[in-house]
Amino acid sequence: MDETAKYLIHAEITAAGVVERSDVVGAVFGQTEGLLGDELDLRDLQDSKKVGRIDVDIRSEGGNSYGDITVGSGLDKVETAILAAALETIEQVGPCSAEIVVTDIEDIRSAKRRAVVERATELLADFDADAVRTEDIVETVRQRARVEDITSYEGLPAGPRVADSDAIVVVEGRADVLQLLKHGVKNAIAVEGTDVPEAVAALTRERTVTAFLDGDRGGDLILEELSQVGKLDYVAVAPRGRSVEDLPYEAVMSALREKIPYETVADAESPAAAFDADGGGEESVALQPGAGEGDAATAVAGVEGESTAGAATAGGRPDTTSEPEESVETAEESDVDADSATDTPTVLSDQIDAVIGTDSDTVRLLDAELTVLSEGNATEAVSLIEGCDPPPQTVVLDDICSQKVLDVAAQRGVEVVVATGDGEYVKQPTSVQVRTV
Repeated sequence: MDETAKYLIHAEITAAGVVERSDVVGAVFGQTEGLLGDELDLRDLQDSKKVGRIDVDIRSEGGNSYGDITVGSGLDKVETAILAAALETIEQVGPCSAEIVVTDIEDIRSAKRRAVVERATELLADFDADAVRTEDIVETVRQRARVEDITSYEGLPAGPRVADSDAIVVVEGRADVLQLLKHGVKNAIAVEGTDVPEAVAALTRERTVTAFLDGDRGGDLILEELSQVGKLDYVAVAPRGRSVEDLPYEAVMSALREKIPYETVADAESPAAAFDADGGGEESVALQPGAGEGDAATAVAGVEGESTAGAATAGGRPDTTSEPEESVETAEESDVDADSATDTPTVLSDQIDAVIGTDSDTVRLLDAELTVLSEGNATEAVSLIEGCDPPPQTVVLDDICSQKVLDVAAQRGVEVVVATGDGEYVKQPTSVQVRTV
C-alpha cells in the first residue's frame, strides 16, 4: 500500500498512562468501526488496499505515553480528510484516557514532484556542463592545439619558441607552461622547483628574461635563486595567494603587461613591496598585434622600444633589441597597440571568462566586434542596456537573466545574452538568444 498511497496522515497521540503499540492500533480499529459507514470502514479499506498499515511509534515518560501515528491513504482528498478527522474522535487507548491530534496530511505526489524537479535540475546542469557550445568549438580546438605544442628544452618543460626566441618567460612548473600555452604564450620554460637548473641559468644570460612566478613564498624563493645563478630583466607576479596555472587569460596578460624591471625588485624588501611601490609596472610594455595567436610572451616579455634597449645595454647586458625585428616597436607604437590588442579580448569565451569566470558581479556590453561599449555592476544591467549608445549586440552578465533584462535587450536589438542562469520568463522574445554558463 505504501507504494500506491497518495496521502500520508500524520497524527500525535498522548495517553495518561503506559500503553503499547498494539493498544493504539486496537483503539483505532475499535473506536472507528461503524463510525463512518460501510464505505469508509477501516478494516474493509485495508482489505481492499485503499488504506495502508497503521504505523505507531510510542514511548513512555513519567507515567504517560507519547507517540506518532502514520496512516497511508489511497483515497481521494475528501475521504482522506474524513478518515483523519475520525482518528481525533478516539478518547481512550487501553485502560487510559488519550487524545489524538492530526498534525498534517501530506501529499506524497507533491513530494515526488519536488524530488523530480530537483533531480531534473541536477541532470540538466550536468548535461549543460558537458555540452560544447558552438561558439566555443573553434576556441577549444585552438587551445588544445596550443597545449599539445609543449616541448622539452634540456629536459625541462618548455614552449616551442624557447629555443629560438629572443625573450623567454621563466615559470615554476609544467602546469604553468601549459596554462601559458593555452593563452598563446609559447616561449615559457619551467624551472621545476627552487633549485634552478643550469640550462635555465645559461638561457637567462643570453635572452631577455621575465620571471613570471606564483604570488606566494615559493615564488619569492625561486626569484632569489634565479637572481643568484642567472640574470633577470623583468619580474611579473601572479596576484598574492594565486598560482600562474590558475590564472585566466585576462589575469595572465595583465600580469605580463604590468611587469617591472628586476632592479626595482632587488632594491625592495620583497616582490610584493616592489609592485606596491611601483604602482602596476611598465605601461610601455605592451602586447603586439596577434600576440594571442603567435608568441604572446615575446611581445609582452622583453621586446621593448629604444629606451628599454638602451637601459639594458647600459647595465652590461647584450643589446638584443638593436637589430630590426618584426616584433620590435617604439614605446609609443607599443602603447597604441596595447589599447587595441589587449584591453578587449577578441573571442567571446574570453569575455565570458573575464566577467563570469572571475565572479565579478558585473555586466559587460559588447558590439559586433566584441569591443566593450559599457561595463558596470550586474544590478545595473537594465539601465546600462537602456542607456548604451550605440545599442550593444552582446551582453555578458554575471547574474541570472531576468525577464526585465530580456525585455530591455529585445527593445534595444540585442542578439545574445550570456548569463549564469535563466530567470522565470513569462514571455521570451524570439529575437534574443539566451545562453547560460
